[in-house]
Amino acid sequence: MKNVTSRVRSLAIDLAKNVFQLHGTDAKGKIVMKSKINRASLLEFVANLEPCNIYLEACGTANYWGRKFKEHGHRVKLINPKYVKPYVKRNKNDANDAAGIAAAARDPDMRFCEVKSEAQQDMQSIHRIRSLLVQQRTALANQIRGLLAEYGFAIPQGIRHLSKELPKVLEQNPTNLGSLVFNCLLDLYEHFCALSKRVTYYDNKIKGLSKSNEACQRLETIPGIGPMTATILASTLGNGGGFKNGRHFAAFLGLTPKQHSSGGKERMLGISKGGDTYTRTLLIHGARNVLRWVDKKAGSRPNHINCWLKRLLERRGYNKTAVALANKTARIAWAIIKEGGSYNINYKPSFIKAA
Repeated sequence: MKNVTSRVRSLAIDLAKNVFQLHGTDAKGKIVMKSKINRASLLEFVANLEPCNIYLEACGTANYWGRKFKEHGHRVKLINPKYVKPYVKRNKNDANDAAGIAAAARDPDMRFCEVKSEAQQDMQSIHRIRSLLVQQRTALANQIRGLLAEYGFAIPQGIRHLSKELPKVLEQNPTNLGSLVFNCLLDLYEHFCALSKRVTYYDNKIKGLSKSNEACQRLETIPGIGPMTATILASTLGNGGGFKNGRHFAAFLGLTPKQHSSGGKERMLGISKGGDTYTRTLLIHGARNVLRWVDKKAGSRPNHINCWLKRLLERRGYNKTAVALANKTARIAWAIIKEGGSYNINYKPSFIKAA
């Protein structure tokens, strides 16, 4: 076994909970190892390997294992599972999945993901927890509104309306709700208030993270980006090295057109909506907030961004302009993280200045 492992220069691992499939190749791409290993022995096995390239699917636990493998001097790359699937031959099993990862890794045009640091994952985890609480609060609010509608109370949609109207209904009880339903509504209202407090707690936690993070502070100088968007962008971008340019990052977020061309005829569709839906949504909401003030700023303090948005609104409408601005914001965010500095509305590339 020692002779085999010493020849491994590239190792593909199909991740799992307890049993992992290994697929090792030598410098010429020849298969030198196909084996299974349990969770307890995986890290020890990888630690005893000579430094090599390790390829994993970008799925659950991939970042954890990637960090552990890098500690032992290995070069770790993550591959989107959608890019691995075409390389899996015939039936799906662990051995074929690992072989598919190895085949995808040999593709010279393959796009890889960087392993996230623990700090990046911490930021993303807080966002995921907050998002779950918001979903639970929204579901509970809809349940309360639906129950009240059955008893003649029509409360408009929205958390603000429910927070304002529900205490009045419970205090006055104008239609004399029965004690059973009334007590149930009181219980739901207490649960609703508790969820709102938890959401506020995580909002403040995210704001604190943004204030203490230098990269987030620089990102917040971009119009349309606040603490929420800044922290999720910082956790996604890292040092920006995982994306070759700003357009690559915008495409990763699904903010670039989806193409369906054939026979030399180009056909561009709507945005692809691939990648991280959560980050893309925050960027588009931020862009919409910027668009609210375009008319006012275009008249009082004109600049090339406001003038561009004004013309685009007239030609393409509100929604397409919001997506276009979100695309530009994503590119600017990548440039700020990669190159350093803060947002400058009068910035021009060097080749334009030379002209």
